[in-house]
Amino acid sequence: MTRFGCPLVNKYFFDHMLVGENMTQLVNSLEVLKSLSDATSALIKKTSQSVVAVKAQMSRGTGVVLTKDGYIVTCNHVLQGCSTVKIGQGEKTTNAKIVGTDPYNDVALLKAEKGTFTPIEMGDSEKLNVGQYVLALANPFNRNQPTATSGMVTSVNSTIRGWRGATAMENVIATDAQLNPGFSGGPLVDVEGKLIGINTAYVWQRGIAIPINKVKTISDRLMTGRTAQRGYLGIIANTVAIPEEIAEQAGLEQETGVMIFSVEAGSPARKAGLAMGDVLVRFNGKPVTDFYDLPRLLAEDVIGKEVKAVIIRRETLLEATVIPTTHGGEQD
Repeated sequence: MTRFGCPLVNKYFFDHMLVGENMTQLVNSLEVLKSLSDATSALIKKTSQSVVAVKAQMSRGTGVVLTKDGYIVTCNHVLQGCSTVKIGQGEKTTNAKIVGTDPYNDVALLKAEKGTFTPIEMGDSEKLNVGQYVLALANPFNRNQPTATSGMVTSVNSTIRGWRGATAMENVIATDAQLNPGFSGGPLVDVEGKLIGINTAYVWQRGIAIPINKVKTISDRLMTGRTAQRGYLGIIANTVAIPEEIAEQAGLEQETGVMIFSVEAGSPARKAGLAMGDVLVRFNGKPVTDFYDLPRLLAEDVIGKEVKAVIIRRETLLEATVIPTTHGGEQD
């Protein structure tokens, strides 16, 4: 008969105890994983009730329902100049008219011709933090279930320069959620299913979304029939380097500015005394270091108001007062 010493017996029970603890940890981990999976699936199902397919003449995208009577927001680039589009939620399809667009911010507002819809719950993009878990949804082909992807917020208030030609996208949300072309116009939601952004692009391995606070402001304006406007100066300009000695002499901490190459006759810039060769370094109290800063600074709220512009002229820092207008010289 074999005798088992106490050390061997103790080791036998100790090993089995460890196996039991590991199994318990594994079961607990699987329960957490299942809970996360179920919660994500439920969140997608809830949000999908407010997601529609958008079919334009030459492209497809996604839209988000804002109101029960069928106001829907999507991306302007999805429409490609169409006057009417079709929207769909599975078997429910209808035509929608384009209420208005804001090409600069890539926002378009649609109105369904008929039907009752489920509006999405609004979030607050001002409260976003880096690291928050997000979901992006799309349904460009009007399937029974949407396509979804997930990720986290990697940056808030980002700037994407040189995007879509000569424009820049300001104050956008960047995530690591991978987006395909059909995601344009679709919702970016938080863990509560609240809308925090409208997906617009996937660049440099980052999903780009327009913050919902900005989208809501634009949509509210378009609903009331007011078109999006940008301030106008009437100049042709581009980014230039500022020589170090001139920057030091003028007390500037920036290395670049925007040089004016020509000034349109009768324009706000001409009336303010700006001239060819001037280098614009500040506008409305904010630095101008790049040509793409100007569209951002010429927002609607400066139209018709006196704004201070700081320039370098012949190595001297000067200040001028300019009153931006809308293109064509009208003020609102």
